Amino acid sequence: MTASVKKLAKRIAIASGLETANLLRAAGVMRGARGLGAIFTLHHVRPHEETTFEPNAHLEITPEFLDLVLDRLKSDGYRFVALAEIPTLLSQTGSSQPFAAFTLDDGYRNNLVYALPIFEKYEAPFTVFVAKGLAERTHTIWWETLAALLRKEEKLGFDFGSGHEMLDVTTTDAKERVFARITNHLHRHDESAAVAAIDLVARKHEIDPDEIVDDLVMTPAELNLLEASPLVSLGAHTISHRAMSRLSDPEVRDEMEASRDYVAAITGNRPSSFAYPYGTREAATQRQAAIAREVGFNIAVTTQPGVVTQRSLGSITYLPRLSINGLYQNVRYVSGLASGIPFRFIPDSA
Repeated sequence: MTASVKKLAKRIAIASGLETANLLRAAGVMRGARGLGAIFTLHHVRPHEETTFEPNAHLEITPEFLDLVLDRLKSDGYRFVALAEIPTLLSQTGSSQPFAAFTLDDGYRNNLVYALPIFEKYEAPFTVFVAKGLAERTHTIWWETLAALLRKEEKLGFDFGSGHEMLDVTTTDAKERVFARITNHLHRHDESAAVAAIDLVARKHEIDPDEIVDDLVMTPAELNLLEASPLVSLGAHTISHRAMSRLSDPEVRDEMEASRDYVAAITGNRPSSFAYPYGTREAATQRQAAIAREVGFNIAVTTQPGVVTQRSLGSITYLPRLSINGLYQNVRYVSGLASGIPFRFIPDSA
């Protein structure tokens, strides 16, 4: 079975599960599963430009789909709240109306151009998490660089630690396997060194990683323009966008404090929120959540799936989020996910 067929089978299974969850939600089954509300995570919001190889397609949705999502959640009875309100909401009792908070990671320019007008249409607050290294152009976006490299070439060399290898990436399946292999290598070894190696190979093939960042990510002036909207808050997202769990405690603290201070310099106010890069169980743990509290964040979010419940108050710097995933741009799936029903069948879900 090819990598493409396996991915398709997985997508079909997930879509079927979300369809079932939505049907159960509509039938009024398991009403308590939705908890008190949900925090949604997005990355890119932009018109889709189809290419032959799209390993990061899950990280982007169209503006039209975002509009449908907000309309659907409003119809489902959600009230839109700012992320910073959630600690207070969790300490209160009595409200039966679920809340929805929206977050966008990495500070992409399309958040300003395409997402802001839609959030304004629905008067929905949202938080954009800023990585200082991307905004200041001192760091690169390896997953975008790697995608561009694999789209362009049919053969490339890479050293996984055992010497230089020539990789055949002629077919889409081969490109997907190599993308996954390099990604796995990066998450198991020194991340900074792996990113530098990807950038070096890209430059050898006349792809400029710095230019990719400049094309995609907002400058400080643009972040300031975005933050001028009363609906927008900026949160911290480290300097280097490295997995926090693989850094020493002093490095974690430095990354958190420097990104906090950077956002404060842009906005004039210290941010109350933080998002862990990648945000998976492997990339962020309760140890980093404790440091986030010590640094002074009132709320911090992972990308681990789940809805927000009364119990979440005890893990306020380690909250789950629901991904509005570009591979599943169907509002029924969003309703099914937000219902919380899928997480009743996942052990240890929040």
